[in-house]
Amino acid sequence: MYFIGYDIGSSSIKAALLNADTGVCVATATSPDKEMVIEVPHPSWAEQDPESWWQEVVHATGILLNRFTVDPTQIKGIGIAYQMHGLVCVDKHQQVLRPAIIWCDSRAVDTGNAAFKTLGDKYCLSHLLNSPGNFTASKLRWIQENEPHIYERIHKVMLPGDFIAMKLTGDACTTISGLSEGTFWDFEESSVSKALLKHYNIDENLLSAIVPTFGVQGQLTAEAAATLQLAAGTPVTYRAGDQPNNAFSLNVLQPGEAATTAGTSGVVYAVHDKNAFDPQSRINTFVHVNNEDARTRNGVLMCLNGTGIANSWLKNMMGDITYPEMNTLAQQAPIGAAGLQAFPFGNGAERIFENKNIGATFNNLNFNRHHRTHLLRAVQEGIVFGLNYGMDIMAEMDLNIHRVRAGHANMFLSPLFREAFANTANVVIELYNTDGAQGAARGAAVGAGYVGLADAFRGMECIAVIEPDAALQSRYRDVYGNWLSGLRSLLH
Repeated sequence: MYFIGYDIGSSSIKAALLNADTGVCVATATSPDKEMVIEVPHPSWAEQDPESWWQEVVHATGILLNRFTVDPTQIKGIGIAYQMHGLVCVDKHQQVLRPAIIWCDSRAVDTGNAAFKTLGDKYCLSHLLNSPGNFTASKLRWIQENEPHIYERIHKVMLPGDFIAMKLTGDACTTISGLSEGTFWDFEESSVSKALLKHYNIDENLLSAIVPTFGVQGQLTAEAAATLQLAAGTPVTYRAGDQPNNAFSLNVLQPGEAATTAGTSGVVYAVHDKNAFDPQSRINTFVHVNNEDARTRNGVLMCLNGTGIANSWLKNMMGDITYPEMNTLAQQAPIGAAGLQAFPFGNGAERIFENKNIGATFNNLNFNRHHRTHLLRAVQEGIVFGLNYGMDIMAEMDLNIHRVRAGHANMFLSPLFREAFANTANVVIELYNTDGAQGAARGAAVGAGYVGLADAFRGMECIAVIEPDAALQSRYRDVYGNWLSGLRSLLH
């Protein structure tokens, strides 16, 4: 019995084929080979063509099936993980009306801030657990105000994962977790937020029908099946945003447990059993994948937009160099990079700064003293320090994190990054042989009823544990303190 998982990222599409009997991932694929383009037609905008995600899903599926021969009828379910907070608009023929406004697009910040002020922080924080900020609902309002010719043609709005599910099944649907990540969900009323829709003058009919996170969400159409070389009628049985799914993929389901990831953006995500919020909405709360009416499970998320993208930018600037080579060179510089400080905030408005867009900065750069080793180390340390800054805010919400789980991927492939993270944040890091696509496949197995949550993680192994070192801790904390001083200067 097999299940496919897709991870719809902004850099690439990943696919995984899971043998649910053994819990072993038998094949993986990534498409395209190079990172997908994010279009920036105006400063602080970020857009992608949703049809390009579908094209790469098709391509990744072909690679997957070439790597492992399987009878398509033995694939019993499909799971989808996806980049959060994006907005896709389709007409009544399910045709895309404009490029998707993706997660790191900052155009709707003022729209959301104005809504926060008008609706009031008491309502927004107690009912939405967030400011409307730069989330999906505010992006839709921006289209209504600035592109009315597009808005009047919208039949349904959806998140990136909802769009891929629609391409697979022909059905427009979403989840409660997805609605919460768009700030469409009222946690107090356990329903779509009537107040926010009224304030934004958005017709509730534009929202897609609600389906469960785990369970049959639709079946593969004959057309999609022929395109993917899969069996018509194969059900889609799981869907979640990339960060709830990352937590699920690491078996982070209970209060006090935490997951982290450091891909294009960086996230620390902890599970809470209360409707908790940050008074300044620097940290955001969404419905977690295993939430139930009688048992609250929310995901408290801090996000740093400028993470792997900062490292990728530096790689492109340096020319012919690989990430492993960058990691080796970075370790040659001393802790603190000889005074060079990197502030990797060049990927749109940062929630941890109340949606300010302060840009990326290097402090104390000395042309006679600093070389590429220092630049490489400073960027990795700056990313870690930005994540730690967010974790300090989480501590103010009584989320004191002492252990985190992560996939052995992206920035966590760097020994320096792992060392800096463990010692700056004073946490134990557990690294596992999993990723978002594998998590989506495991979720599909649960949603199909083939395994329960308790058995969903067979075959997953902890491959490394990184613990803080007392001697290194004091050095990293000193460097972090100096970095904080630099950050405060940038923020004021």
